[in-house]
Amino acid sequence: MFNVHGFALKSLIETLLKQALAALPEDVVPAAARGVNVEVERTRDAQHGDFASNIAMRLGKAARQNPREIAAALRAALPRNESIAKVEIAGAGFINFFLAEGALHGEIGRVLAQVRDYGKSRIGAGRTVLVEFVSANPTGPLHVGHGRHAAYGATVANLLEAVGYRVQREYYVNDAGRQMEILAASTWLRYLERCGERLAFPANGYRGAYIVSIAGQLFAAEGTSLRRSASDVFKDLPPDEAQGGDKDVFIDEVIARARALIGDAAFRRVLDLALHGILADIREDLAEFGVAFDRWFSERSLSDSGSVDRAIAALKSAERVYLKDGALWFKSTDYGDEKDRVIVRENGAKTYFASDIAYIFNKRERGFEHLLYIWGADHHGYIARLRAGLMALGGPADCFEVRLVQFVSLFRGGEKAQMSTRSGEFVTLRDLRKEVGNDAARLFYVMRSNDQHLDFDLQLATARSNENPVYYIQYAHARVASVMRQLRERGLQHDPARGLGAVRMLAEPQELQLIKTLSVFPEIIDQSAAQRAPHTLVHYLRDLANDFHTYYSAHQFIVEDPGLRNARLNLALATQTVIRNGLELLGVSAPETM
Repeated sequence: MFNVHGFALKSLIETLLKQALAALPEDVVPAAARGVNVEVERTRDAQHGDFASNIAMRLGKAARQNPREIAAALRAALPRNESIAKVEIAGAGFINFFLAEGALHGEIGRVLAQVRDYGKSRIGAGRTVLVEFVSANPTGPLHVGHGRHAAYGATVANLLEAVGYRVQREYYVNDAGRQMEILAASTWLRYLERCGERLAFPANGYRGAYIVSIAGQLFAAEGTSLRRSASDVFKDLPPDEAQGGDKDVFIDEVIARARALIGDAAFRRVLDLALHGILADIREDLAEFGVAFDRWFSERSLSDSGSVDRAIAALKSAERVYLKDGALWFKSTDYGDEKDRVIVRENGAKTYFASDIAYIFNKRERGFEHLLYIWGADHHGYIARLRAGLMALGGPADCFEVRLVQFVSLFRGGEKAQMSTRSGEFVTLRDLRKEVGNDAARLFYVMRSNDQHLDFDLQLATARSNENPVYYIQYAHARVASVMRQLRERGLQHDPARGLGAVRMLAEPQELQLIKTLSVFPEIIDQSAAQRAPHTLVHYLRDLANDFHTYYSAHQFIVEDPGLRNARLNLALATQTVIRNGLELLGVSAPETM
């Protein structure tokens, strides 16, 4: 049976090797050469055992000694363990471990004993990590691209918690700056239309139907008090894009005219009304998607609280800034960036980058040991400059991590849907969820690596077939529930203890393969968390479901022999538990019926 300490098999062997290494005398491996990591991998060929380690070769290089001699010394020093049948040395110094007959069988009892804790570990050792993800500008509803960020970030956070990190999930609300001013101007212009004004809407304004809806709320709140004639708004403005002008210059002039006509206080009321309405919609959308945040952090609060000024002052104190052409520049090239960056423009306005530095400074002030940013692929250029800001403020570079999420292409009927927040012609996350359901959306978003482009196949996501991974995995879970219902219908009881006592009766090839796949689950969780790779878990669950469906098709569970019957039911329930635990980490439900 499995060892009393309850280690996963891979972790068990790593622990035994560490103990053996600690017991080696200095003349075999000097203490100065023992700093290498002990790594154990599953073998691809059963002739080489179940697990193998190249630790002796790595130690040999560090100690400048024969790896095979070190391997022999390690084998001799290994503590005895009932899960290990034999240990062999192969090739240049590989150490191969062969499991005892009952080691794999013991994994069933471990799953059933730990239930929802099975697969979890403590490799995170309670370290604090802040995961900031989605953080879409609150200028419109979330689209399907944002959905991938949400699913990926939420799953990575779940995985980090599962391996022992203390995780905080944070959404950075970009509620300051030019985009918010464009949102306010767009809302006010639609409000003027609601008041009866006829106008040509700016090319660079936000055009979605949601803006019309917010303008209606503004009209309900303000009446016609903010109405100004369209001629007063657009008189003497430079040409818009349709007239051969610059659309950015035009919208900036519209913003300035709006402030002049209704005043800064009223303009702020319009902005806040639009912001709060859109942000409330985003919160609701994400909550319905099963994505929750511990904190919604306001960019505006960085200025209001003085955080931006404190960060700039800290850079000045460290002599990491200089004046040039009336602007204040940060010496980001000192830290590997391609060029220095402006943090205060010549007109005194602070840049977005200044807020970004203040935000990372704020995160460190709050005591987080590791900062994980999840950004869109188009933000790649921001990585070097933000790491530079962190280092200039005294933060360690290795506490800063960015994972980029590639774009999503949505296919419906073979046609690619176009998405554009500014034009209003986009497919929202809510639309997608309504069409395919939360489960399919959550799993499909993370079944490919985040650094790969994702083609989201709507037809596959809604198919009730084995080709649909979410259906295939959930069906395996539901099949186990069906078996247990059949057991009760026949008036039989499940006896887990009897099944554990008869566990060695599980000797069929399909049973041994299924048990072996089950035993990999803790390793998959550790790997998926360490590599920020939810797709690894998705692929594992599909393989596990395949092994179970193969087993289900080959053998009866409810057989006459009570020992074999309960052993098989234990194996089925252990499979169901692992599938449920894996789906929970992905934010996908585990139905009892399909």
